[in-house]
Amino acid sequence: MSNILGVYSKTVEVGAGIGSTAKKVVQRTFWFVRMLTKGNYELRALNANHIPAGPAFVLAKKEFMSVYSPEPDFYIKKTVPGLESLAKRLEKGEENFKIGELDEAEQEFYKALRIDEDGPKANIVPSDVHAEKSDYKKLDVVLKRILHNDQVFKEEQRHLFNDFAINLRKDKLFEEAIVYYAKAIELNPDDENLHFNIARAFYDRQNKEKCLEHLRKALAINPGFKEARLFLDYCQDGADKNATNEMTA
Repeated sequence: MSNILGVYSKTVEVGAGIGSTAKKVVQRTFWFVRMLTKGNYELRALNANHIPAGPAFVLAKKEFMSVYSPEPDFYIKKTVPGLESLAKRLEKGEENFKIGELDEAEQEFYKALRIDEDGPKANIVPSDVHAEKSDYKKLDVVLKRILHNDQVFKEEQRHLFNDFAINLRKDKLFEEAIVYYAKAIELNPDDENLHFNIARAFYDRQNKEKCLEHLRKALAINPGFKEARLFLDYCQDGADKNATNEMTA
């Protein structure tokens, strides 16, 4: 759990010019701040549209309070409207997608991207439109952008990423699904669900060896993972039967 505190600013003096023209210039940057459960503070820089973007970092209370100042007017007048506009675009795009108006959905998602070019949801959700339209050239562009956006793979975005990869697998884009599950595992190596899901993609790709490898990793992390145990038994049973058939042929 965390509490949104709003926008805070950080003011620093930097040198500008040289020699007789040297002078001090005051620079002020703006940050979206949440207070975490342990009393630490999570900060993300605001983009040109005044909404949080890019990676987050955490500061202890003492350091945060000594450096950053609250900007309630900035938050209310600029950041809140920006976030509301983004949410409206995403919601409208999803509604259009659900009723099959794919071109309209695509337009709304790209409007959302103009507001939040690094946002996980604004990047992930359009991929469903491209897949539905079988526009694999655009889908490939989106996939490459997501792959280089570590924000997508963070814990709070896991459901978006997982839904996205599941849809890739359902659309028989097994290689693409494997690439993105592998990226998620790179950042979250101890998540048994990711190992289970990539195992399913490898199974669909008819790569039983890799499928078994990740099922065993899932069970090593969580021995009580019932679905992984059943899937592993099923795969091993099939492998044993094939070996028996080859020996008796």
